[in-house]
Amino acid sequence: MAGITNGAVVLTPPRTPAVRGRLVDAPVAGTKRVLLAAPRGYCAGVDRAVIAVEKALENFGAPVYVRKQIVHNVHVVSTLEQRGAIFVDDVAEVPHGAHVVFSAHGVSPAVVQGAADRGLQAIDATCPLVTKVHREATRFSKQGLDILLIGHTGHEEVEGTMGHAPERTTLVTSPDDVAGLEVRDPDNLVWISQTTLSVDETMETVRRLRERFPNLQDPPSDDICYATQNRQVAIKKVAPAADLVIVVGSANSSNSVRLVEVALEHGARAAYRVDYASEIQQSWLDGVATVGVTSGASVPEVLVREVLDDLADAGYRDVEEVKTAEEDLMFSLPKELRRDAAGNTDERALGGRSRRLDWQD
Repeated sequence: MAGITNGAVVLTPPRTPAVRGRLVDAPVAGTKRVLLAAPRGYCAGVDRAVIAVEKALENFGAPVYVRKQIVHNVHVVSTLEQRGAIFVDDVAEVPHGAHVVFSAHGVSPAVVQGAADRGLQAIDATCPLVTKVHREATRFSKQGLDILLIGHTGHEEVEGTMGHAPERTTLVTSPDDVAGLEVRDPDNLVWISQTTLSVDETMETVRRLRERFPNLQDPPSDDICYATQNRQVAIKKVAPAADLVIVVGSANSSNSVRLVEVALEHGARAAYRVDYASEIQQSWLDGVATVGVTSGASVPEVLVREVLDDLADAGYRDVEEVKTAEEDLMFSLPKELRRDAAGNTDERALGGRSRRLDWQD
């Protein structure tokens, strides 16, 4: 299968079958162990979006089109592609009248209108927490406020949010951007943020913004998603005791990339991101007694299990879960998918899967 496109980014092709026994159980000073961060993996918004594509395929048959990647994980996207989902960069690529799913990262009103103009049957799988930010942008714009959006250039979520108030929104990509910002009215500003950022870096950006613009207004509630925060808190607890941290997640997953940075900032001697266990290198384990493991919010647990299996081959069989929060949030599926193909109420009207972990069995 060819690489999967995500705008200008070409992602790694789907994995080959995992190969066991690839890593060697080399001696180290101390007892080998794994500190497994919890929470990790799928959040409620990702779960909802992935189930939305699965149910669309069940109810309407293949192909079902998806604008951009439904979530930022190469394994999830390639698996859905094998089932009949077709991922496109623009609704203009979707045949007239076909079903199209908007990704968890959200879209601008212009994209919604573009789908309507082509007579597409749109299913909006935007994470409700992203929708919340969209509504804030719209409301603040109607109130006449200028908006400082903290986020990453080119990220789909940022593009969608800016599209709700394009003439009043300025993107702030890092704390270092603040000094050069030019605004129309420093007394008429409010900040909002992308949901998948580093909590610490976002708060530093806000601190600097408030130094320059003392009358800067806050959003009614924190925009950074609960799952992003929870995963960062968990890895902060693991990192000081870890010689190595392995984060399972894709390169275009903002929250996965942030987990690597947070691990290094909070004491891990080394930290790497992998899509699959097969990417773990033997040299990473040289002299390593304690390995921290976590995964981004769009990563299925099966990929973490394969990492644990490979680490067990290398002698890291003692797995201790480090839990900092419980997550039980679920979101209703898009209204078009709350019934099955026969019209019956579907038992999966709420997104959610078993949270039982394979390694605990």
